[in-house]
Order: sequence, then structure tokens, then C-alpha cells
Amino acid sequence: NSITFLISHFVFVSVPGPCDPDDLLDGVIFGAKYLGSTQLKSDKNPSTNARMKQAQEAVDRIKAPEGESQPMTEVDLFISTQRIKVLSADTQEAMMDHPLQMISYIADIGSIVVLMARRKPACCMICHVFNSDDAQVIAQAIGQAFGVAYQQFLHANGIKASELKPSEYSDYLGTQELYNGDLVHFSDSDNIREVSISKAPGEIVGVAVVESGWGSILPTVVVANLLHGGPAERCGALSIGDRIMSVNSTSLVGLPITTCQSIIRDLKNQAEVKLSIVHCPPVTMAIIKRPDPKFQLGFSVEDGIICSLMRGGIAERGGIRVGHRIIEINGQSVVATPHEKIIHILTNAVGEIHLKTMPASTYRLLTGQDTPVFL
Repeated sequence: NSITFLISHFVFVSVPGPCDPDDLLDGVIFGAKYLGSTQLKSDKNPSTNARMKQAQEAVDRIKAPEGESQPMTEVDLFISTQRIKVLSADTQEAMMDHPLQMISYIADIGSIVVLMARRKPACCMICHVFNSDDAQVIAQAIGQAFGVAYQQFLHANGIKASELKPSEYSDYLGTQELYNGDLVHFSDSDNIREVSISKAPGEIVGVAVVESGWGSILPTVVVANLLHGGPAERCGALSIGDRIMSVNSTSLVGLPITTCQSIIRDLKNQAEVKLSIVHCPPVTMAIIKRPDPKFQLGFSVEDGIICSLMRGGIAERGGIRVGHRIIEINGQSVVATPHEKIIHILTNAVGEIHLKTMPASTYRLLTGQDTPVFL
């Protein structure tokens, strides 16, 4: 009995390009050779001709003189409606990662592709230069990604294409401010701490951990419970809600929950454990800006738990994440509220909607519905 705020069968209007539009949601990969990058000064809104001259200037700066060998690195270009990433072909490590909206121009010059991304200050542009037999196809695929992202944006916000010209897209996005409490919280160095836990060899650390939830800016494990009298509680520096970034210099960011649990479990014979944490409250605030009920919220709820989220929608922009339980809506507790009433409140909510959420597994531990597994 789940009610969804997504439009489940969204069919893209045909967006011209070499890729299947649906594939661009997940991302497509092209092989290329990376020649180098250079920074150029740029006007805020240069003409297409000016952009093309800048692209040629970037190529001239980077390309080796005639007769000299050109240094190059084999790479994979990952293109999606969200971002463009450059991955090392050997290790698949990300060499560059640009959100799609930061790309201002793509040029293909013969077998050369130039990717131009905005930088701060606004008068600067970073230009990446690649060589590929598929140069023209790559440029077309990036252009197509913009087209699909535009349609997705309109759809997620409940806007008909006829009501918004493509030229207004970026202006409209600019008014939809990205709210993410994590971003503010994690950028405050006072919240980043090193914690030292002393314990007897053979004694467990004494923490129960859960996932931070899909959509979190720092995907890592969250402290969900502390063993009473255990080493983690005795140290006095850990709280429920804290994110563990690393354990004894081993990063946990981006690792599956089972891997993180194994790493912590393997500390049993250590006498001292050093954790790098971000001190966080157990409850996360999300703010969804919804000017009218016609705007799709872009997430689905089942029994108070967020179970899916539309990429690019106002809910994702507001900090909503999958796997979290809704605790409050606009200051009103909904922990004991029937499912239908939660749906009714959300369906009719407009303006600035404030939601407090926490990982559902943390909620179940705190309310005694689940037994914590201490590591």
C-alpha cells in the first residue's frame, strides 16, 4: 500500500543524439585519449564564435608541435544527465568530475573533443582536450544529455515544455536553490573530529552502525547505538548520528555496509582505535521548496519510510534521501501518524516544506523494534 509522488512511466520525447535517452540517465561510456587541460579567461556569456575560438586556443596550447610525440592517457569518458566524469582506463579512478550544469561548451574539431567547464571566479574556464575517433559522437552525446536533463527537469517539477523555453532553463534552476543541511554541516571544521578509543585487546569497540541513506553527500556509516559501558561509550566523544569517515586511517566512505562492519569487527584485538568522524545530530533536516501542488515532490513513501527518489526533482534538491523515516513535517511529529494521513499532509503541502528524517534502521533501534548488533 504505497503512494508514489513519482510519475512511474515517464516516456522521453525523442531527444536527437547517438544514445538511447534512458541510457543517459544511468550514464554511457566512450573511450578517448586525454591530452591535457588548460585554463582560459572568459566573458560571462560569450558568443558561439568566441567559444569556438577559445576551444581552438585550448587545442593549440595543449597539442604537441608537429613532429613531436604527444603525451596522452587512455581514459573512459562517462556521460550522464547528472555529470561528466573522466576515468583512468586502467584503474577506473576518477580524474575529473563535473556536474553537467557546469559544462558551458563542447566542441569537436576533427578527432579532437574540447570540454569547457566553468570555474570560480566566473571569468575563468577550464578546458579539457581529448582525442578520439568518436569525437563527433561524444560531442553529440553530451548535447543529448543536456536535452534529456532538461526534459527530466521539467517533468520532475511538473512543468509543461510549452510553458518554459529552453533558454529559461538555467534561470529557473537558479531560482530552485539547492538545500542540503549536510553541505553546511560538513563544511564546518568544528564538526570534524578525531576520536581515540582505548580498550582491552579482545574487547569489541561497542558500536552499532547503519547506512547514511542514498542521497547523502557523505555516504558512509552512521553510529546508531552505543553499547552501555563499552569502549565507544566510555570514551565520551561519540554520539548517535555521528558519521564515521575512517577507522585507523582506513576510509569507510562509499563502502558497502557489510564491508564497514567487517572492518570495525576486525578491530577486536586492537588496544587503541582511532576514528575520524563528522559529529552529526541523529535527525536530518530537509527543506523542499514547492510553489504549487502541480509540482511533483519526486519521492515515494511507504509507512513513513522514503523508498524511492527522483533524480533532479525538488525533493532530491531539498536533501531527501532513500531509507530514511520521516519524523516531523513542518514541526508536526508524524511518528505515530497513519500512512494515509502522512500522504494527505505531503500531497497538500506547499511553500517551504520542512521535513525531519533519520535512517529507518536507527529509528527502529532507538524505539526497541530491532536489537542492535554491536561490533
